[in-house]
Amino acid sequence: MSEADLLRTIVAATRKSVATREGEIPIDVLRQQIRRRPRGDAFAGALRRSQPPRVIAECKRRSPSRGILRGSYDAPSHAVAYARAGAAAISVITEPTFFDGAPDHLADVRAVVDLPLLRKDFIVDRYQLVESAVLGADAVLLIAGALEDSILRSLIVESRDLGLAALVEVHDAVELERAVDAGAEIVGVNSRNLRTLAVEPAVLDTLIQRMPRHVIAIAESGIREPGDLERLGRMGYHAFLVGERLIAQADPGVALRELRALSVADGTIEGRR
Repeated sequence: MSEADLLRTIVAATRKSVATREGEIPIDVLRQQIRRRPRGDAFAGALRRSQPPRVIAECKRRSPSRGILRGSYDAPSHAVAYARAGAAAISVITEPTFFDGAPDHLADVRAVVDLPLLRKDFIVDRYQLVESAVLGADAVLLIAGALEDSILRSLIVESRDLGLAALVEVHDAVELERAVDAGAEIVGVNSRNLRTLAVEPAVLDTLIQRMPRHVIAIAESGIREPGDLERLGRMGYHAFLVGERLIAQADPGVALRELRALSVADGTIEGRR
């Protein structure tokens, strides 16, 4: 699907799925299933104050660009390995059709680790925010390119009301401006173009120059080597979301430990904040 509009396709499928789920369990009933208030403040704090380099390590079985990343995928065991290797937070992909994720993966991870958890999915409706709280998430991903301004703004506000942090993902300067105007306090710059799947590293270099100082900046996609963390940290990124680089290795926990250790050895420096 490299030439198709992947984002539009996934969003359409997600809206249909959400409507089906809400038809089965209305949002007011779902809200009563929340047993733990999300710790969005802990997620944000980990990205600013935990030991650098701060990595949001991702549990991810498949990607549209590379196919199956790990045949022996077990989100809880990978999450435990990440936690032991010093992850600042853990991202769990729950989108089923294109990434082989499942909501249960997040709930299972929540049962075995205490680190802040990010639900990585295509959030388009407040119903999914309540779902995320039920599943044990502390933060959700909001993709600016998938949401109109008014919806993006309302989802950020409703996330805060639930205790969830909102990581707003952007891919260009226009989306960054929209995210900031909507009230985003955590912004992820994704160097992967979701419409073509191509990785464009220059996006990370360009957008950090436009990032407001009060915003927590996260670099996403195309992060392969310790030198990437070192360089992007110097430029001003607070943390890094890393998935394929880790999950495809024989031992994802060891891969994370080595990535972080080598970055420290190379002299990772905090950015301009």
